[in-house]
Amino acid sequence: MFLVTVDAEKCEGCEECANNCPVAVFKMENGKCVVVQGDLCEGCETCISVCPSGAITLKEM
Repeated sequence: MFLVTVDAEKCEGCEECANNCPVAVFKMENGKCVVVQGDLCEGCETCISVCPSGAITLKEM
């Protein structure tokens, strides 16, 4: 299981994580990315690689 988080202060609202996540962990809310289905995260790190602001962290639980 993985814990994925988004630092709202760093998030630029580019939607790259939401558009590239293969299991739809993210959605946009008020111009920022938020985690809505974190329990689905497979730990592929796609979100981390596409996030230009480094706002996403992933930790194995």
